[in-house]
Amino acid sequence: MLQTHPDVAIGWQASPFTLPDAHGVRHAFDELIGENGLLVAFICNHCPYVKAIGHRLSEDARILQQEGINVVAINSNDFVAYPADSPDNMKTFAALYEFNFPYLVDEEQHVAREYDAVCTPDFFGLDRTGTLQYRGRLDNARMDNDANRTPELVNAMREVSANGTTAQKQMASMGCSIKWKKR
Repeated sequence: MLQTHPDVAIGWQASPFTLPDAHGVRHAFDELIGENGLLVAFICNHCPYVKAIGHRLSEDARILQQEGINVVAINSNDFVAYPADSPDNMKTFAALYEFNFPYLVDEEQHVAREYDAVCTPDFFGLDRTGTLQYRGRLDNARMDNDANRTPELVNAMREVSANGTTAQKQMASMGCSIKWKKR
């Protein structure tokens, strides 16, 4: 089901977390945040919206990392109900899209709930103190791999890195709903 994220108050302080990647290596928030911030991307393997932006996300992540902004992706989908999102498939997905950043498993879905993530992809741009400064889409290309795209997230995060905030218009990300576990 197509979802867009709700507005979240800029200035929200991210809660620390520690999650494993698909290989079982644990990654802590405090170790992930970069000198100039952190991009937290909620994604999954089976969503057509994520597949459409996979290579662009990798390219943009490399740009951000060169500028001291680290990147982490988190898969919060119920992979028992959606086996395509399993940790083993995450390894294949990360290799296919040439991720050079951690792709973490939020099996208990605590981090997604804490962040109020609703769709894949859902992007949270944090400043160097872990404060939310950007929640918007990756770019204006949508499902197209448009060579003339505007890298909205990169532009916003560059501004956050330089000024601590951004004046960039924050257009909602669009994608598939997070697949929540039945309670």
